[in-house]
Amino acid sequence: MKYFISILFLLLAITFNAQQNSKSIAAKKTFEKIKIDGELSDSTWQTAEITGNFWQNFPFDSSLAKTKTEVMVAYNDLYLYIAAICYDSIPGKYIVQTLKRDFSYPVSDAFVVSIDPFSDLQNGFSFGVNPYGVQREGLIANGGNGGVTTNWDNKWFSEVKRYKNKWIVEMAIPFKTLRFKNNLKQWRINFARNDLKQNENSTWVKVPRQFNIATLSFAGILNFEEAPKKTGGNVSIIPYGIGRYTEDYQNSGKPIYTPNAGADAKIVLGSSLNLDVTINPDFSQVEVDRQLTNLTRFSLFFPEQRQFFIENSDLFERFGFRQIRPFFSRRIGLYNSNGTNYVIPIIAGARLSGKPSKYWRIGIMDMQTAKANINNIPVYSQNHFVAAVQRNVFKRSNIAAIFVNRQQIDTTGLSITNFNRVAGLDYNLSSADNKWNGKLFFHHSLSNTNNQNAFAHASWINYATQHVNLEWNHEYVDKNYNAETGFTPRIFQTDNNGVTKRFSYWRFEPHANFYFYPKKSIINKTGPTFYLDHYRNQKFESTDIFFQAGYDVNFTSSAGLYFDYNYYYTRLLFPTDVSFSGRSDFLDAGNYFYQNINIQYKTNQRKTLFATTTVNYGSYFVGNKLSAALDIAYRLQPYAIFTMSFTHDRIYLPYIEKEVELNLISPRIDFTFSKSLFLTTFWQYNSQAKNINFNGRLQWRFKPMSDLFIVYSDNYYNNDFSVKNRAIVLKFVYWFSV
Repeated sequence: MKYFISILFLLLAITFNAQQNSKSIAAKKTFEKIKIDGELSDSTWQTAEITGNFWQNFPFDSSLAKTKTEVMVAYNDLYLYIAAICYDSIPGKYIVQTLKRDFSYPVSDAFVVSIDPFSDLQNGFSFGVNPYGVQREGLIANGGNGGVTTNWDNKWFSEVKRYKNKWIVEMAIPFKTLRFKNNLKQWRINFARNDLKQNENSTWVKVPRQFNIATLSFAGILNFEEAPKKTGGNVSIIPYGIGRYTEDYQNSGKPIYTPNAGADAKIVLGSSLNLDVTINPDFSQVEVDRQLTNLTRFSLFFPEQRQFFIENSDLFERFGFRQIRPFFSRRIGLYNSNGTNYVIPIIAGARLSGKPSKYWRIGIMDMQTAKANINNIPVYSQNHFVAAVQRNVFKRSNIAAIFVNRQQIDTTGLSITNFNRVAGLDYNLSSADNKWNGKLFFHHSLSNTNNQNAFAHASWINYATQHVNLEWNHEYVDKNYNAETGFTPRIFQTDNNGVTKRFSYWRFEPHANFYFYPKKSIINKTGPTFYLDHYRNQKFESTDIFFQAGYDVNFTSSAGLYFDYNYYYTRLLFPTDVSFSGRSDFLDAGNYFYQNINIQYKTNQRKTLFATTTVNYGSYFVGNKLSAALDIAYRLQPYAIFTMSFTHDRIYLPYIEKEVELNLISPRIDFTFSKSLFLTTFWQYNSQAKNINFNGRLQWRFKPMSDLFIVYSDNYYNNDFSVKNRAIVLKFVYWFSV
């Protein structure tokens, strides 16, 4: 605890330097309805203020951009209008990956605007368009350090016109789409342009190249003539209808047809709070998880992909660390039995989230699951409740609290013995100049048993400049810490008899990168990196050590070459199958030291054909291991992307007669026939899971935010290709704006 308090005072003692971003732009008030056509023929644009003089962010950040971009802003009672003239001095096709919404900005020509309506430097909105008129929108959280979360969807309008030496974009963003206070005449804003033909990323307000272009501490001022106000209601009703046909050959094999229906509703309360309601939600359009070969003793993390949980998810899921999560929404609606996940129907749920003021942010979510029967075992209904509150402090930091409650509802009603609760407090540090970032948290769980020392705490501090990146992290999780609606895989280990045991652990994780920027060179950035991942038990004895020393070479073309030396120490607490192939041959408990070399090369990502390849070879426990991976993609822009992922692990252990080979092959084809019709086909061959999976999804966006999905999937055994199960789903979603 003394260590924890010392870290708290260290974080609070860091100096907060104010940013001096002097750029500003006036938003012209207009009473005409601007026609969104990419032509700029409306009278409003003839008199609007024009701003430009963008700064390079890549490959350098010390000069004005080579590519010229000009921006104008206007508004009326309903819309915020943004127009940009994106000049193009290099002949040839624009570089775009796809015609599908929410494209990836770093690998596509695009114009993007980042908006911070509260000027709190922490949360905002991002809207972008590529030269083919494809939209992307997203939420900016954590000050923009992690980029933009494009899973947020909403209605707005844009159009692009392409000319010989430029392309012009017009945007109309409804004020009811944004969250803001009615009395604010100043917002913060920044614009960014990615010109991959020029190999240049640029921003209106200068953003140092070590930071993401969405970082909100680097933004100018947007001045309104009058403070914008939301007018009229903002209610969206999103019903769905679905028909599912399945055949399960592992059980009866009888075909089952299951119709279903439900609805979501989005209701804006005031100008900055949003109420989301779901009734009988269905998640069938969610893409199948990309499988991974697991050569660890612990569960892998797969991110949430269900749409209802994604929006504003940072408010709930940013608590803790990646492997110490007090709340993980993927636990809701899933039941695990002997390593297999089963879907539990969710009856209904609601979420209230938003910013009631500049300094406060709140979130409350409640979900109710249905009673089910899994493998003849009754699974009782569960209520999942989570509440979070965040208070801004200093320039860009905040203090946040969370409470998570899982309560069983069984034959006795609310069970007085079957519950799990977690309460936690996080301090999130971010300095005004973004050089210092950090986190400090303390969480405690409460169940009907083992509540003594049922806590977790951790600290993380990061200092980043152009030439150095330094990080420090510590974690402690007690074995009695029990976050059932969270994710804490490290405290669980399964012995050779299949019995899962819990262990407390300490973790220490320092990390250092040093960067050099050669002048007039094909190399953009290069330098060494050092990393240590050290685990100790409750007695402070070492249990796992991973040390890495590497050297990175990043080329100006976007190619990269990376060398790593890796050293491992692992203490096996009981006999373990370290081949992770499901064999009955176990390596004895004990202390093991081994090491390997890793080399990775990625080609120029701007080319239509690009690839990343990795080779790793060295000792492995008492034997050796060769691992190789290849990801290759060909872009038939903008209509198709063909990708192939292949990983191969060959493990030699002297007590096993034959080498163990694990293969994972994942070909994928994405077709974008137009901005509204998409087809994705995805195969996965996994020898470790002994499974072959196919998933095909046709999506027709016949109206903004309204879709028709046709999804086909099946699973086969990898040895004889016999069918495990298959399903076809037809789903219709319609977005009504009230």
